[in-house]
Amino acid sequence: MKENMSKDIEALRQILKDAKHAVFFGGAGMSTESGIPDFRGTGGLYTSEGSGNEYYLSRRCLTVNPLGFYKFYKENMIFPDAKPNRAHYALAKLEGKGIIKAVITQNIDGLHQAAGSQRVIELHGTVSRSYCMRCGKIFEREYVDEQSGVPKCSKCGGIVRPDVTLYGESLDGFTFRDAENEVAAADVLIVGGSSLTVFPAASLVENYEGRLIIINYSPTAYDSSADHVIHESVSDVLWELSEVL
Repeated sequence: MKENMSKDIEALRQILKDAKHAVFFGGAGMSTESGIPDFRGTGGLYTSEGSGNEYYLSRRCLTVNPLGFYKFYKENMIFPDAKPNRAHYALAKLEGKGIIKAVITQNIDGLHQAAGSQRVIELHGTVSRSYCMRCGKIFEREYVDEQSGVPKCSKCGGIVRPDVTLYGESLDGFTFRDAENEVAAADVLIVGGSSLTVFPAASLVENYEGRLIIINYSPTAYDSSADHVIHESVSDVLWELSEVL
């Protein structure tokens, strides 16, 4: 372990040892070690100039061109072989010890639950679950994966869509309020693997008044507001932290 990182780990250990309600807020950087790309990173799916990729993940595309939506979705958003990495397992371990009270994630991959985390708030939904747009019947991801073309409901024949927030849609209000309540209750908020550029999710950090820790390779707009900033791998930091707490 790098000497500087060793000092950071010790500082975080002391902070979390005294915390009463620590909450973790994670972004795309949490899952890159699992083989899921950061779509908003350099050259990412959403940042390639003139790509128009956001359209294919929009409510409008799903409505007027469902075949195009599902072709793009299955080719670019589904990673059936992805497994939790050290960061996910570290958070589950810290939750098991009663240190982390909740995980708030911008990711839709379901890897926190696969690693064993129990209290997970998925701001943007999850690819693990889909539902019929006509009757509301719930389906597991495998149902969509196994169908070619546009998946249809086995009950009413309606289009089955992933339970994720698409472009042109608002975040689920109940889920966002749940996240707001957790952040309001937190005396320590750890942000990991997020550039904090996606709103309204980033507003959770913007309005936070407690002790803020940011772990991210690249600087964020909130570094100057944080009590502790670590520009290292979130996997490395969380894993080492889980070993000493």
